[in-house]
Amino acid sequence: MALVVGLGNPGATYAETRHNVGFWVLERLVARWRATEGERRSEYRSWNARVGDADVALLEPRTFMNRSGDAVVAWREAHGLESTELLVAADDVYLPVGHLRLRASGSSGGHRGLESVEQSLGTRDYVRLRIGVGAVAAAELKEHVLEVPSALELEALGEAADAAAGAVESWLVDGIIVAMNRINRKVSKEVSES
Repeated sequence: MALVVGLGNPGATYAETRHNVGFWVLERLVARWRATEGERRSEYRSWNARVGDADVALLEPRTFMNRSGDAVVAWREAHGLESTELLVAADDVYLPVGHLRLRASGSSGGHRGLESVEQSLGTRDYVRLRIGVGAVAAAELKEHVLEVPSALELEALGEAADAAAGAVESWLVDGIIVAMNRINRKVSKEVSES
């Protein structure tokens, strides 16, 4: 069974902040796949769906971002999980607003939620889907991710969350290579002739 985890912070205070874009992706998947309510535990809330030939669990950690790994491990202990069956969606301050990046494995890039998942699982070998929320100076990073985006950013992030839901579906149905080729396309720069 595949597991899709959307990272964010629980509670109404954080619901519309940039840091919760992973939750937004999960909400779209629940609606898109008409997922059924799963477990509600202190560490997480889950839903179940069938996509193509795959059984999928959707997981929303109820821990705070820097303890996201606790939720993943609690789910794994109850259900079993191979790291290759895991996809984690999270915000990324190093990508422009609304840009997506899908990778089969890699580093946390300093993201506390991804760090927690890596430490808890003891591996970096799981799929991560990053949604760009825009860059800021390091000193302003914490405030930036915990702020509600402007109306213009909110529109771009909403569209990115929709596209991210499509990327998750592609990963499940077509595999990681095809999904990465679709999502990570580079826009070539126009070269002017002189």
